[in-house]
Amino acid sequence: MRGIYTILLLLLSNVFMTFAWYGHLKFFQKTGMFGLIIASWLIAFLEYSLMVPANRIGYKEQGGPFTLLQLKVIQEVITLLVFTAFTLIFFKNETLKWNHFVGFGFLVLAVYFIRK
Repeated sequence: MRGIYTILLLLLSNVFMTFAWYGHLKFFQKTGMFGLIIASWLIAFLEYSLMVPANRIGYKEQGGPFTLLQLKVIQEVITLLVFTAFTLIFFKNETLKWNHFVGFGFLVLAVYFIRK
């Protein structure tokens, strides 16, 4: 169960992270740089509020199922999936190409091999 909670919290935290880092490119066109930075910090606070517990719950030495390396690789794959969905939903001019899918495949393989 801790593994599922970890992955769900990582997924939610990455949604906030993606909006903090890239949402302003779509949604805050007329906001000044200072306002963008403050807004991103506030969104990032929500991201950290989920990411920190996810890592704590999931870390093997805290009773979770994952090593530190496993947590990092899982987080990177989730980040890429969330970012890809965000890009395809909100930035219609971006397209996925064959090399992106190959790269994604290698990341999935990384998760597999890190777990072994």
